[in-house]
Amino acid sequence: MTSALKVMPLPKGGKARPEVLPGVAEGFEHVVVDTSRGHFHVVAYLERELPPDGIPAYLTARKDGARSFVLWADPGRRSRLATLVTTAAGKGVSEYQVWGGQGELIGTFVREKALSGKGLRTRWTVTQSGCPQTVGFKGRIFWWYVWWPLFPLWVLTGVVGLFSGDGDVPRGPRRIVWQAGAEAPLEYLSRDEVVVHAPWVDLRLAAALTATVRSFDSWIGTPWDDKKK
Repeated sequence: MTSALKVMPLPKGGKARPEVLPGVAEGFEHVVVDTSRGHFHVVAYLERELPPDGIPAYLTARKDGARSFVLWADPGRRSRLATLVTTAAGKGVSEYQVWGGQGELIGTFVREKALSGKGLRTRWTVTQSGCPQTVGFKGRIFWWYVWWPLFPLWVLTGVVGLFSGDGDVPRGPRRIVWQAGAEAPLEYLSRDEVVVHAPWVDLRLAAALTATVRSFDSWIGTPWDDKKK
């Protein structure tokens, strides 16, 4: 069965949605949901794992591409579904490991930012332990060629949208299709969902990938892990 994973904000003010089971945990702001199983079927509860110097140090490190967070299996923080750690970050290239709750390595991600020396598009490499390496590029070349000549218009439209309050801000091409030979096991859609096509993909790795990609939202986006408190 195909899964469609998405990062969603939890309702604020203690107003829990009835679909969230067993309830909204205090301190959580975002979850990963599987929209293929219902609008708010929770797969994991997201929480940043802060360094000793706290939030300021985390925010400083994330500017270079570092990320560190936990995907909890339950709102009571009794069981870790997965943990993402950064192994290297800088000069547009970031490398991550995803570990399971029993200390097993689930897989790795490598993000190579566009124009960082290895291509015109941002490249994501996802490798699940014991499985083929998959590579995906952000946006199709054709749509980037269409997008960039019209960039000044998109900026103007975005500014007007922000001041008018309608929230309609244009976005660049965002679709990513991960290829492993002739197979496309994973796909990121412009509606901010990671679709799992291959049955061999570990859902924990896919959930961590969803949270990681969404943390690299554009300057007009809303990354879930950039809060200052």
